[in-house]
Amino acid sequence: MTKHQQYIKDYFDAFSPVFEQYRKKRSYYHHHIARYCGYFINANQSVLEIGCATGDLLATVPGSYKMGIDISDKLIAIAQQKYPDIHFTCETAETMLVDRTFDVVILSNLVGYLEDVQSVFERLKLFCHRDTKIFITYYNRIWEIPIHFSEFIGVKRKTPLQNWLSSYDLKNLCYLAGLEPYKQNNNVLLPVYIPILSTLFNQYLSRLPIFNFFSLNQYTFARLKPSAKADGDIDKLYSTSIVIPARNESGNIENAILRIPTFGKHIEIVFIEGNSTDDTWHTIHQVQSKYKDTHDIKILQQTGKGKGDAVRKAFEHCTGDILMILDADLTMPPEDLPKFYHAIASGKGDFINGCRLIYPMESQAMRTLNTLGNHFFSKAFSWLLEQPIKDTLCGTKVLFRKDYEQLILNRSFFGNFDPFGDFDLLFGAYKLNLKIIDLPIRYKDRTYGDTNISRFSHGFLLLRMVMFAAGKIKFW
Repeated sequence: MTKHQQYIKDYFDAFSPVFEQYRKKRSYYHHHIARYCGYFINANQSVLEIGCATGDLLATVPGSYKMGIDISDKLIAIAQQKYPDIHFTCETAETMLVDRTFDVVILSNLVGYLEDVQSVFERLKLFCHRDTKIFITYYNRIWEIPIHFSEFIGVKRKTPLQNWLSSYDLKNLCYLAGLEPYKQNNNVLLPVYIPILSTLFNQYLSRLPIFNFFSLNQYTFARLKPSAKADGDIDKLYSTSIVIPARNESGNIENAILRIPTFGKHIEIVFIEGNSTDDTWHTIHQVQSKYKDTHDIKILQQTGKGKGDAVRKAFEHCTGDILMILDADLTMPPEDLPKFYHAIASGKGDFINGCRLIYPMESQAMRTLNTLGNHFFSKAFSWLLEQPIKDTLCGTKVLFRKDYEQLILNRSFFGNFDPFGDFDLLFGAYKLNLKIIDLPIRYKDRTYGDTNISRFSHGFLLLRMVMFAAGKIKFW
């Protein structure tokens, strides 16, 4: 143990007799951190907290298996007595050894005490698998003077000399350590409980632009940096199910089959027809029969209404590792689907969102009001989901089936009133803490049929959904 580590250990060992009492007086602040972290953790995930102290955060968040590590054996003894169902061990963050990987790793208000933050971040990779999410919480640097002042006047206990790291510092240290920071956020303007004011400042104002910049707690979410694999390493790694919702799209059905390239280990194509007034269902039957020897084609008929309902029903019957949606109007070129496969298979993102708003569009591909609406919802969603989302309504969205199965478990949290399915998937991806990536595509004119979107009635419905989501994502 280095001199610095011994100093930190001695500090917390000496603090341990009054630690519980001290923390209880500041339970509002600590509860806020635990509540925010717990929002992104599912009950079936394994959780490791480094710098767990007496284990209160670990005990609060969901999880199927939990483990806590701390440098102070006295704090660990208290934690083990309080929470016998959680496994605790006394180790330094720089030398810790654990014989398993975890779905979530939390470092809450720890980085300020570390002697070498980068080396600890590098060590985290030993406990991470491909989908592990790392939560790093720490004070916003602009609060350094107020916190020092509160220690000077005795409102806060004086702490050892800290590393005051900005959000940029944390992102840079993650990058240097081989981690990929993909989302950052701040919250809590008033770290003590004052009736009405605490709710106003922390639940509402701290979530708004500008006010958010001054919030006390900063959160950095990171994951393992994708390895630079050659295409050959992933070309045959995963099977894919391509869901094609089709309503009044008879003239596009065969072209969809002919234009889908070969990629991945296996491709399963799932047509789901919904309440067509033309011969779409008949055409799907004909195409399935015609290409039965060369393509794995499933056909389904929708009983409910709306694209969202069709996609959800089709996903129930998919067997591929990766789930894709391809609109039957073929305005998103099927030839681009391998790009989506390689983006998710290589780990560039956990959820790949098609984006039609990068390249110039063909003249009739999107009407002016639709374009304006998409730009508005892009801004709204980038704020809501805390990741850049340029095009929320592109029909092509891609995720792993295992993540979709977790998304289903969270669906009741947001409600089931999205007729399109786009918002349902994006909200669900946020709640699962997935990294969302936009993939630019060239949006083409329709060659058959008319759009099924009603600009005004559906636009108002989408606006209502954004307001509803704000209450579930931002102002909870």
